[in-house]
Amino acid sequence: MNRITPNDSVVVRPAHYRDLDVIESMYGDERAGASPLSYVIDPDGHLKQQYWQSRYRFLGLLGLFLNPLQYLFCAHSGQSDSVVQGAIRVSPFNRSRTTWRVDRVAVFDLDQLSTDTKKVAASVPTDARTFVTLPYLSDVGSQLLRYCFETIWEARTWLLEVDVNDKELLALYRLNGFQPLAHMTYWEITPEALQNLVEREPDLPNLLPVGNADAQLLYQLDTASMPPLVRQVFDRHVADFKTSLLGAIAEGVKNWLTRTEVVDGYVFEPQRKAAIGYFRMRLCRDGSQSHQAQLTVHPAYTWLYPELLAQMAHVLRDLPAQALQLVSSDYQPEREAFLEQIGATQIAHTLMMSRSVWHKVKEAKTNALEALQIAEMLQGLKPARKPVPSRIVLESKLEKPNQVSKPPVKSGESESPKQKPVLKLPTDLSNLPPQGS
Repeated sequence: MNRITPNDSVVVRPAHYRDLDVIESMYGDERAGASPLSYVIDPDGHLKQQYWQSRYRFLGLLGLFLNPLQYLFCAHSGQSDSVVQGAIRVSPFNRSRTTWRVDRVAVFDLDQLSTDTKKVAASVPTDARTFVTLPYLSDVGSQLLRYCFETIWEARTWLLEVDVNDKELLALYRLNGFQPLAHMTYWEITPEALQNLVEREPDLPNLLPVGNADAQLLYQLDTASMPPLVRQVFDRHVADFKTSLLGAIAEGVKNWLTRTEVVDGYVFEPQRKAAIGYFRMRLCRDGSQSHQAQLTVHPAYTWLYPELLAQMAHVLRDLPAQALQLVSSDYQPEREAFLEQIGATQIAHTLMMSRSVWHKVKEAKTNALEALQIAEMLQGLKPARKPVPSRIVLESKLEKPNQVSKPPVKSGESESPKQKPVLKLPTDLSNLPPQGS
């Protein structure tokens, strides 16, 4: 078991099978039978906790060796005096595992526990029971988050999505360094509005199915459809848009168990040889929950919204009448305007937040530099008195304007100047006239 600090009484460790009952009771919306949203950063978040409980041993076995599904269930719980006080579930967001997301954070609340769990809490001594039943979202939640920050060394960025009305969770995430990234709005299109969209025939001549060969095109579309800061946090690559053989098998098994089906496609622009629109739908065939869709449109081709929505309405034509849920962000005003135009209703507002693990570390002198005593050594190099400025004479080395440059020396000639002829004086001085004459 790993402790956060020696003074903390909450021990954070990987979740065990016996903790799943208590963890399930912490998710109040799932326990009450509600259908929580499938967040855009966590498409599989709508699955019930019983799904993990019934397959815990199989998922735990996958986590023992390297494989693409080893992080399918990565949960940790905080325990004090044999009572689970909180739990956190995290998962990698991209294929390179440089960005991780916080799926859920839950803290112990005695009012939400079942009868069996209350008996466990009642067996705790009175002093410890008082400590457990108090709301410790800020303390226990911070310890759970810090444990993940310290142990998951691959993560460079952390990502999460929280309801804007959940003030306690917002305060918890802000306390631990998360900053707002984007505002998300979730919409629901009623069956009546979908029926109106069916009447329109979509004009999409270049609508193609999605395969691994199209990963490069989808990566370029995803890069162009989001701001640079969001793109940096997501840190997606071409491999994130490919599906491996094992992933395809797992997706098929999950769709068979949950009675769902996935339909996707993209619009190809032949002139630019690029993908300009993409949609992915998770259809519920038994009518137990709403259909969910993901939509990506190039900012320069916003006229595709009516065509793609009409195409999705045609796909839902032969299925039980259910609402369609999709999401828009604050940097997609054209999508929000079109959804309001067709009569879609807003069902939730969330805030996407991110946190980087890189922090500015305060610089400090090392012991080796302190031992040199550089400051004391430089005292002797200081001048004894204040220096007095003096005149500085600059001697120009430039050639005078009237000076003629010397011609270049030819090869084979000496560079020394030619000697002038010597003046010849007479040697016989007898014929000279006398002085004074």
